[in-house]
Amino acid sequence: MAEELLAPHHGGSAAHVATPDGVAAASPSIGSRTTLRVEVPHASGFEAVHLRSVEDGEPVYRPARRVHRSRAVDLYEVELTQVSPVQSYRFQLDGPRGDAWLTGRGLVPHDVPDTWDFQLLASPPPPSWVADATLYQIFPDRFARSGASQDWPDWAEPAAWTDPIATDPPSSMYQLYGGDLAGIAERLDHLLHLGVDGVYLTPVFPSIQNHRYAASSFDEVDPFLGGDEGLAALSAALRDRGLRLLGDLTLNHSGSTHPWFLAAQADVASVEAGFYVFDEHPHRYQAWHGVPTLPKFDHRDPELRRRLYEGATSVAARYLAAPFHLDGWRIDAANMAGRQGAVDLSAQLRTRLLTTCRGVRHDAYVLAEHCHDATADLKADGWHGTMDYTGFTRPVWSWLGDPEREVRLLGPPAPVRSLPGTTVAHVMDLVRGQLPWRSVLHSMTLLGSHDTARWAHVAGDQARRHVGLTWLLTFVGVPSLFYGDEIGLGADGTIEKKGSRGAPDVVTRAPMPWDQPDRWDHATLELTRRLVAIRRSSPALRRGGLRWVHLDDDVIIYLRDHPQERVLIALTRSAAGEVVLDAEVLGLVTGAHAESLLGGQDLVAAAGTLRVPAVDGPSGRVWRLPASGFAPVPASP
Repeated sequence: MAEELLAPHHGGSAAHVATPDGVAAASPSIGSRTTLRVEVPHASGFEAVHLRSVEDGEPVYRPARRVHRSRAVDLYEVELTQVSPVQSYRFQLDGPRGDAWLTGRGLVPHDVPDTWDFQLLASPPPPSWVADATLYQIFPDRFARSGASQDWPDWAEPAAWTDPIATDPPSSMYQLYGGDLAGIAERLDHLLHLGVDGVYLTPVFPSIQNHRYAASSFDEVDPFLGGDEGLAALSAALRDRGLRLLGDLTLNHSGSTHPWFLAAQADVASVEAGFYVFDEHPHRYQAWHGVPTLPKFDHRDPELRRRLYEGATSVAARYLAAPFHLDGWRIDAANMAGRQGAVDLSAQLRTRLLTTCRGVRHDAYVLAEHCHDATADLKADGWHGTMDYTGFTRPVWSWLGDPEREVRLLGPPAPVRSLPGTTVAHVMDLVRGQLPWRSVLHSMTLLGSHDTARWAHVAGDQARRHVGLTWLLTFVGVPSLFYGDEIGLGADGTIEKKGSRGAPDVVTRAPMPWDQPDRWDHATLELTRRLVAIRRSSPALRRGGLRWVHLDDDVIIYLRDHPQERVLIALTRSAAGEVVLDAEVLGLVTGAHAESLLGGQDLVAAAGTLRVPAVDGPSGRVWRLPASGFAPVPASP
C-alpha cells in the first residue's frame, strides 16, 4: 500500500484554504480570518490537531475541531487570523505514537525552523487569468519569417532559414535568420491548434545581438522585426483570438550601444551618467557577469527609475498601454536587478514596477527570471511568480534525463545527475515548501527555454519526452512550452559540453522547421494538444493543490485536488509493477470509477483499494476522480 497517501495533508489550494469564488489563491486582508482544513488519515495515528501561527513575532496555538469523520479520514478545521502581510502557520499533530509538525515541506517528526511554514499573503494578488494559462515561448528571430522586405542591420550575419546554427562566438550572437513579428502573426493558427492561452515573447527591442537582451533602445520595437506597428498588429491579432501576450524587459542592464550609455560615457556630468555604475569613467563600469556589452543599471538614480519603470510615462508602462496592450512582463535577470555589492534595492524595484503595471492595467502579470532560490523575492510585495528552474526544471531533468547524455543547467559546473523519484519529490518539496502557495501557483514551469538545452535532447527518447510533457501540463504552476517542443525539435541535437553555464545545444534556437515535415514528430504534437486540452478542461490541474500519493525510484504518482474534482497522475520512467492505493483514503467507495483521461483504462475501486496497473516502459497516465465529497471549506464571517 502506498505510504505517502497515508500521511496527514494540508495544501494552499481551495481544497484546504477558504478561497473566494473566482480567485485562484487566497489573499486575505489584514485582520480577516481564513478557514483552514487538514486531512488526517486514521492510519497516520494522529488524533489531535493544533494550528500554530505567528502573531506579532510570538507563536500562538489554537485547537482545530473535527468536522467530518469517514471510514479512513478525519477532517479538521480551524480559523487563521491574518495579522501580518506574510502570515505564517503550521500544524502540530498528536497521537498515541507521538507528535509531528505538518509544514509546507510535509510531515516532520521533529522541530523545524519557520522557513517551511505555510504562508498566506495579504498583498494584491496576481491577475486571475494567469493560473488558468498555458504559455508558448517564442524567440522572434527563429519562429517564422513573413517575407516582408527587411534592411539587415550592419552587425548581422544573414542566414537562410535552413542554414545550420552557428555555435561559436561571435557568429553565434550575430547570426540572424530574419524571423519577424508578422511571421508570428501568420502562424497563429498553429497556436490555436495547440490550444495554448498566450505567447511569451523574448525581447523585441533593437540590439546588436540576435537575442536582443543588449537593448540599444527601449523607445521603439526593432524595425527589423516590424517596428511598433508590427508589435501592435501582433498583439491585436492575438487578442482577436483570445490569446495573451507577455513581453520581456531587462531592468538589470542595457546594451552598450544604448543612447543612455553612450551619453553617460561621453559626459560624466550628464543625467545619464547616474544610470550606470562607473568604477573609472568612461571605460571601467559594472556589467552583467562582466560582459562589456551589457552595462548594469544603478537603480539609486531617480531619473533612471522614472524612464524605465516608475510611472505612466515609463518604458514598463508604455508597452502595456495602447497600441501594444501587452498583458505583462517577464523581467530578465530579475534576481540581479537592483542588486550591486552593498546596494540592494530589489524590493523597492519590485514594488515600484508592480505599482506602475497595476496603474496601467489591473490584470498585468509580472514574472521574474530566477535560476536559483527565489524565496526572498516572492514574499510580501514580491514578483507574481518566477521561472521555476529550481523547483521544476532541474528536478524533472534529474528524473527523466537520458543518463547517457551530459547536460548542464544554468550555472552549476557539474552536469545534472540522475536521481530517484523519492529524492526528486523531496527536492520539489524543499523548494516549494518555503514559498507562499500563491507564488507557486503563479510561477512558470518549463522543461526548457532559449537559455537551456532542448527538452527533446535532454530526455533522449520519445517515451521519456512524453512523460515530461505529461508532468509539465498536469503539475502546479503556469506551464510554458518553448517553440518546437511540441514537435520534438532538438531530438537530433548535440550538447555543447564546454563552459560552466551549460551552453545551449546547437539546435536550442534553431528556426522552426515549417517546411521540413520530416522533422516533425506528430505523435508528440498530438500528445501536446491532448494534454493542453485536458488541462484547460480541468479546474484541478489549473488551480488544484498537490499531494504525493506514491513515490519510488522509477514511479511518481500525485493527486491534484480541487473542490470540483480531483485528478490522479501516474508517471514512470521505466517498466513498473502494479501500485495499490488506499481507495478509502482517496474517498472512493467500492465500485467508484476513476475516469481515464490519458494513457490507460478506467480504474474501479474494489475491496478498499484502487489498483494502478503495471506498465512495460516510461509512461504518463491521467485519471479524473470524483470530488472528495467534503463540503466546501466555509468562508469565515
